[in-house]
Amino acid sequence: MSQVKVKRRIPSPKDLAQLLRFRKVILSPRKRRLSRALTIYDLRDIAKRRTPQAPFDYTDGGADTESSLSRARIAYEKIEFQPKILLNVKDVDISVNMLGKSMKMPLGIAPTGFTRMMQTEGEYAGACAASDAGIPYTLSTMGTRSIEDVAKAAPNGRNWFQLYMWKDRDRSMALVERAKAAGFDTLVLTVDVPVAGARLRDVRNGMTIPPSLTSRTILNAIPRPAWWINFLTTDPLKFASLDSWNGTVAELLDSMFDPTVTYEDLKWIRDQWQGNLVVKGIQNVDDAIKSVEAGANAIILSNHGGRQLDRAPVPFHLLPEVVKAIGNKAEVHVDTGIMHGQDVVASLAVGAKFTWIGRAYLYGLMAGGKPGVDRTLEIMRTQIIRTMKLLGARTVSELNPDHMRFIARYSDK
Repeated sequence: MSQVKVKRRIPSPKDLAQLLRFRKVILSPRKRRLSRALTIYDLRDIAKRRTPQAPFDYTDGGADTESSLSRARIAYEKIEFQPKILLNVKDVDISVNMLGKSMKMPLGIAPTGFTRMMQTEGEYAGACAASDAGIPYTLSTMGTRSIEDVAKAAPNGRNWFQLYMWKDRDRSMALVERAKAAGFDTLVLTVDVPVAGARLRDVRNGMTIPPSLTSRTILNAIPRPAWWINFLTTDPLKFASLDSWNGTVAELLDSMFDPTVTYEDLKWIRDQWQGNLVVKGIQNVDDAIKSVEAGANAIILSNHGGRQLDRAPVPFHLLPEVVKAIGNKAEVHVDTGIMHGQDVVASLAVGAKFTWIGRAYLYGLMAGGKPGVDRTLEIMRTQIIRTMKLLGARTVSELNPDHMRFIARYSDK
């Protein structure tokens, strides 16, 4: 048997020098940790280390067994892309015209409540990051900065206001008037919260607004001093739309939200609001059609991030049917379960006009304030562009159902 003889030598200093690659020194701890986050899940890991359990779980968790949340995420994994080859994809344009304005990417920040509880920069970080990225930001009725303050923080942003109908209708519509006066161009009516979902993590954590200092929370805070320092040394946690509250999240929602809201109320709101009207929380084809007939300019297929009805429909799975039923009568958007740019691309391919993220942005916020939200959007943008190039799509309008197929539905096997 013949043997190969390899001549060996002692490497020269020049050879070794070419192999040495040192990571650039980043002095800022925040910049250092964010630079190492390559995915939204990396940001989630950082967020979990830096945030007390109660606010982290409020963001991370869902209702009951959390099957609505897990199934929404699994749905995006159970697809197969169909790439097209030998196409010039040197330049890819991910901008999209949405409700009359051009957005730099087909992704917006969805409304999230109690945001300063996650990290002290809260709504300011989200609104400013969205403005810088050229995408819309939605302020929640349960936000912790006022409508006017958010408008001042991001005067050049596309700011939207999300409305829950309260039992006190006059107070609800007073918020709408304030949003109009502050230059918010779109009203988002959330319709899937007649009562609060059974968010068991919050119950087990004794989650209150604001967070309570108990022996358990103090022990949990010891390895997370930055969060508590920020929380205790900045202005007290206040709500954008109510004076104060000292109970649990579920108690707050049940005390305020009106379970008697009907389509007649939707038509009434349409008459009161002259800007774009979006209905968020659609979970079947019939309600999509009825909402558009009642005056919605767009609908958002959403099960509230899996935080309301457990075992609810998966919004991503609903897209083809709803898009077919609505046609060009209104725009169809989607949220819930979006954690990767590929999820955005898949949604667009089956007909969504636009997509929205909540948790993904909050993980970035908890990981590093406004720069963390910037990092979330940068990661998503990079993933969207790479996926489109690999699929052979140069613009969002080129994405179509031929680019992907469902390989499994309603199964985790």
